[in-house]
This record gives sequence, structure tokens and C-alpha cells, in this order.
Amino acid sequence: MKTSGYLLTSLLILVFATVAPAAWFVDTETGVAISGYNDARIPGDSGTRFSLSEELRADPAPFYRLRVGDTFLERHTVSFLYAPLTILSAGKIDREVDFNGKTFAADTPLRSSFRFDSYRLTYRYDFYRSEKLEIGAGLTGKIRDAAISLDGAEFTEKKNTGAVPLINFRLNWLFAPNWALLFEGDALAAPQGRAEDVLLAVTPRLNEHLALKIGYRMLEGGADNDEVYTFSLIHYALVGMTAYF
Repeated sequence: MKTSGYLLTSLLILVFATVAPAAWFVDTETGVAISGYNDARIPGDSGTRFSLSEELRADPAPFYRLRVGDTFLERHTVSFLYAPLTILSAGKIDREVDFNGKTFAADTPLRSSFRFDSYRLTYRYDFYRSEKLEIGAGLTGKIRDAAISLDGAEFTEKKNTGAVPLINFRLNWLFAPNWALLFEGDALAAPQGRAEDVLLAVTPRLNEHLALKIGYRMLEGGADNDEVYTFSLIHYALVGMTAYF
């Protein structure tokens, strides 16, 4: 029943957005993702806890993001985000590691892959709008397609796919003509884990149909249960572009 209600609400929002006067936009980002802490223990109740970024060497990873959205009736925005991410690590760990049912001997060459692909549908309402300031909040439905692998004498991979609700927020401040400061993100915390994806960027407007983006993004979160223990912090240095139609 809850799933049917969620799907019906999403359908009504999308239909309403289609028939209402609309302002479509396409937002892109690219840059470099750098791993902060990235700790894993799988299974969560019996595996070995180790770091993919401190005990192994995590390489900076290129990334991209794509968001397509529609702003209608001035204050309502619906958008879809595709945000893939893969970070590779390599090195040796000076102790035995039990991971996902496999045992890796100490001081042997290891390679790991941390994949965290995200698909999100967001609805946001701007409850405050003026010439210089816009503030909005809403809901995001996120599908997480994640996996951690470890490759040495043996190979094993733990996949984790699931749906997560998040709170969406956005603040856009026009601090000078054609220059804005954007602070936005999705976040939620619960006893089982947490997720935060937050952006701070400067967005110079080139013309009516095009704006640039230069900023910093933080992706943080994880889960702690009997099946998995994973917590990570990823830093993004980014540039981007938003096209308005």
C-alpha cells in the first residue's frame, strides 16, 4: 500500500509537471573524486574491518553527473539524477583480512574497487523566493547500486542495491549581478546508517540559457548491520554547466 501510494504520488507530480507551464533544465558536473575515509567490514558482524583508502592507496577518480529537471508554477521542481562513481585502490595490508567469506593473507598484493552508483528522483518546493534569494526543500527517492570488491589470490565482490528516502534542500543566493552561491543537497540519518550528498558552488550566469558551476561536493555515509559495515567520505572538486530551456 505504501509503495502504491508513493508511485501514485510520483505519477501525479510528473503528469502535473508536464501539463503546467515548464522551465526545463539539464545540469552536468565533472571533475575529480578523492577518497577520504573508506572503511569496510563484510560481513558486518564477523569480517575484518579495513580501510580502502588508508591501508590501501585510493586513486583519484574522474566522475560525471547528469541531472534533468523541470521547474513549473515558479516554485515546484521535479528532477532525475544519474550519478555513477567508481574508486580503485591497491596495495598491501599487514594483517590477514576476512572479507565476504574469503580470507586474504597478510602482505600480499591486493586490488579493490568501490562502486557507488546513484539514481534519484527529487521533488522540491521553493517556500521562499525573492530577487536575490531562493530557499526550498523536498523529498528524494534514491536507488543505490553499490559494490565493493577485493582481488588478490582470490576475488570476491559484495553488491548492495536498495532504495533510500532522503530530505532535499536548496539555497541559492544572488550575491552580485549574474553571480550566485548555491548550497544544496540530499541527506538523512537513521539508526541503521546515514547518507549526505552536499554541494557548495559558485554559479556565474553567462546568459538567459546557460550558467557555469565551480565548487566542492561532499558525499558521506554508510550502514552498520550484521550484513555490512561500510562508511565512506568522498570529496569532489568539480566544474559544471546548466542549460535552461
